[in-house]
Parts: sequence; structure tokens; C-alpha cells
Amino acid sequence: MNIDYLKNKRILLVDDEVTLLDMILSILKDDGFKNLAIAHTVEEALLVADKFHPEIAILDVMLPDGNGFDLMNLLRENDNYPILFLTAKGEDDDRLKGLGLGADDYIVKPFLPKELTFRIIAILRRTYKMDNPLVQLSHSQIDFARAEVIKNDNHLPLTAKEHELLTILYRNAGRIVTIDALCEAAWGDNPFGYENSLMAHIRRIREKIELDPSHPQSLVTIKGLGYKLIVEVQ
Repeated sequence: MNIDYLKNKRILLVDDEVTLLDMILSILKDDGFKNLAIAHTVEEALLVADKFHPEIAILDVMLPDGNGFDLMNLLRENDNYPILFLTAKGEDDDRLKGLGLGADDYIVKPFLPKELTFRIIAILRRTYKMDNPLVQLSHSQIDFARAEVIKNDNHLPLTAKEHELLTILYRNAGRIVTIDALCEAAWGDNPFGYENSLMAHIRRIREKIELDPSHPQSLVTIKGLGYKLIVEVQ
């Protein structure tokens, strides 16, 4: 399972405790989760969800204008994504009620940061069983499972080296991957002297993924450092 792919999932956090919400945001950001939205009430959560289209929601049980159970039912009228409940210590009835209504898991406050991220990853693993995602770029898609690029309804096969390079770039999507790191990923422990080969492979990859390879929008050069893959948020 590609953990980076899971960490790109859209997460909705709903809690009226501002301090706790800030802490959860910090935990998830530090652990690499990228697409996060927050709400403090049932009403606000419904508005945010309508625009954000979450792929998992973390809900407090007690909210100022209702409760997490009712909110779960309202959210699931539009989409059946997983729900994790936050419950206070000792609220056994609430935990049982949440699971009985179809929640995917619960976590008791206070909790350890790693416990929260482990629970989220476990739910995402179960829900989104996709070892090799179809990655959306500006003008094409990468199908890692089939080792091909889909552009204008054409299926363009990737070579083994192109696949390796795109894999490391995708695992670091939105971040700079140095020339040395790319050479090491493609040619092993002794990557020196492969810079020209890397440039040739990058050129061929761009011919497959870009609308205009001379003016790349998805695989961009960071002068003097390396390259960065820009992935569209789905």
C-alpha cells in the first residue's frame, strides 16, 4: 500500500474544542497528511463537507448544536466514507452506540499522537484498497499498476526506469526530489555519472505526460536542485 497516497486523502475534523482541534491538525500535518478541513459545529461541518468532499471524517461525539451520531447520518446521506469518533474517557455507551450505527472506529480522549495516525491509516487501508493509484496530472494520468500513461485516450507504456523515477517523484509529490536521489533510485548505490541519462529519461517522461513537453506543468525542473511532480487534487 502506498502510504503517501493515503496521506493525500481529504480529512474532515469536527470538534468544538479549539485547542484539541489545533493539536490534531498539528499531529496530522507533522505526519504528512496534506488535505485537511475543520469545523466546530454540525451546521458548519455540513457546509464544509459540501465543498470539501471528505474521504474520511473524525467527529467529536458532543457538539454545540447536536451530536456526532446525527452528524454522521447527515454526512452519509451524500457519501458513505469512513467515520472515526472522538469520545471522552469512560463514555462506553457512546462508543458502542457509534459502532452500532456504523462508525468505523473510535478513539478515547486523551490519546497519543501516534495512536491517532495509526487508527486513521488503518481505516484508510481498509477502505481504499488501492496498491497502485491512478494519479491525475494536468493533462494525463499515470497508472502505476499497468506501468502506463493515459493521455488523450492513448495508453503510453512506461519503461522500467521511467516507472522507477515516476514512483519516487510521486512518493514525494509537491516536494523537490534531488538529482542524486533520483539517480540513486534508478541506478542503485553508485549513482554518480548518470546525470545525463537522468535528463534523457526525464525528457521522455515529459513527452508522455505533458501536453507541451517544452513547457512542462506536471514534471517541473527546480534549477540547481532537481525535479518536482505536481499532482492534481482529486
